[in-house]
Amino acid sequence: MSGGVGFTQYASATYTDNILEDFCYKGCEIGLDYADGEMASLKGDKLNMDILEKIIRAENDYCLTQYEAYPTVAESHFGGSVRACCAAAGCGSAVACATGLTQPTLSAWSLSQLGHYERVGRLGFYGYDLQDQCTACGSYSYQSDEGMPFEMRGVNYPNYAM
Repeated sequence: MSGGVGFTQYASATYTDNILEDFCYKGCEIGLDYADGEMASLKGDKLNMDILEKIIRAENDYCLTQYEAYPTVAESHFGGSVRACCAAAGCGSAVACATGLTQPTLSAWSLSQLGHYERVGRLGFYGYDLQDQCTACGSYSYQSDEGMPFEMRGVNYPNYAM
């Protein structure tokens, strides 16, 4: 493997120490705060983009603040790709705990990537910024030519950077 999404997913559990776990637990805590303590209760008319943005921004702010406050947090995270991946996973867990829905969770991942890019200036390192904007256009995409009709695809399917 030469890096990219596949390697990041493979290596995240091994190389992120307890940081990924902390981000996901804090994300779930933030999501439950917005859902009044009830798992997967933000649905239907209670679910709107403003609430999702607040949840995502709160979790993303927590994650990136940890990296800024404690530089050793990023010591085992090589480059910006793992840092961005861990922050996005925390945002995804926040929205998943609040809504119990997959599509808003994928969008949370995307918005986290964009917020990270806005705050830090880049996601990768040494000019490898290929994946900076690759998620937002694919989170609610309909690609009938690449699978069964009416099948909804996830983030940037099938064009993973491997």
